[in-house]
Amino acid sequence: MKVIIIGLGNFGGSLAAKLTQQGNEVIGVDSRSEKVNLYKDTLSHTICMNATDQGAIAHLPLKNTDIVMVCIGEDEGANIMVTALFKNLGVKRLISRSINPLHENVLKAIGVSEIVRPEEETAERWAKKLCLKGIIDSFELNKNFSIIELVVPEKYIDKTIAEVGFRENYNVLILTVISAMEEKNFLGKSKTVSHVKGIPEPNTLLEKDDILVIYGSNTDLQKFARN
Repeated sequence: MKVIIIGLGNFGGSLAAKLTQQGNEVIGVDSRSEKVNLYKDTLSHTICMNATDQGAIAHLPLKNTDIVMVCIGEDEGANIMVTALFKNLGVKRLISRSINPLHENVLKAIGVSEIVRPEEETAERWAKKLCLKGIIDSFELNKNFSIIELVVPEKYIDKTIAEVGFRENYNVLILTVISAMEEKNFLGKSKTVSHVKGIPEPNTLLEKDDILVIYGSNTDLQKFARN
């Protein structure tokens, strides 16, 4: 996967480094030469550039980039301007960082649907979300083991827990399955609620849009999610 990270502060730099460690090609962009120099030996490429300059960012390899992520956190105005420029350039997938609720509303107003909230979400969790298909959330127990939530892969829809063979084939443990269910309130209106099925039995059937909660080593979880 090819990723461009704009802003190499604490969150952006950490995320860029983790994505690189996981085998992705990452271009880190920052206007501060000290940040660029800090990550020049860690990332695939680093560029010292003012990303509010449309002429400058137009020279980035945007057509070959899977994700552009704006991680500027110190300057709300610059964040919005840079995000808007990339939105206008029509990049494949655009993710931007929000600094506060008002900032988040502005990002949504210009059409950004994926928003990072570093105060609530770590770089580690976002690295998993970006690298592993279907990941909804993750909780890192230590540097080697995690619990992740992911949408049941299409190949396992209408199969039982036993047929998938989580432990035998992937060396991961399935903790529970979460399904969406329609419920009616006292006014008769329907709403979708999450139903946790508890400890799954071997004959538990996996259905479309079910969410799997699984535990294992980060390496084994990556193998399962990418299978």
